[in-house]
Amino acid sequence: MIGRLIDKFVFAVAFLVSLQMPLLVDHYHQYLSGLYSATQWQVDGYAATAKAHEFADVQAMIAHHLKNAEPSVRADAQQKQDTVELLQELRAGMDIFANGHLLEKMVFMLHPERIHVVKDVLHNFNVGIPLSPGGLLFGLVFGLLLNVLIMLPFRLMSVGRRAQQH
Repeated sequence: MIGRLIDKFVFAVAFLVSLQMPLLVDHYHQYLSGLYSATQWQVDGYAATAKAHEFADVQAMIAHHLKNAEPSVRADAQQKQDTVELLQELRAGMDIFANGHLLEKMVFMLHPERIHVVKDVLHNFNVGIPLSPGGLLFGLVFGLLLNVLIMLPFRLMSVGRRAQQH
């Protein structure tokens, strides 16, 4: 009886924790969208500067500035190059969040190189319950899976005890 009660409690906790993942993915998407927009705005500014100074494109301007004798100009060019590369990564992420399924989004979000972003998102995260059918289904399935994994050692010990008694 106590075992069943513990099993139900573990499932309830696993279910509630699992329901948070779709919400966290939505919060991450909002954060990513804001960062993407700001970075796109920055790179658009670089493109306008490149055009105004008759460079073929942003990359040509950056390549030219990376060869400059002035260290501050080279450092600025490297920062611009890093921003352009960040925009490409963010664009790939935005594509996943626009067209991917929940697991693809979670894999992108939980990549070790982006854990710092997840930590930033968690600062403003509020616990809740997803209202989408997909979010609820994910919570249920993942909650059941977590429950099975957590309770498996206890179930195996119980089966072992019963086998010893007979």
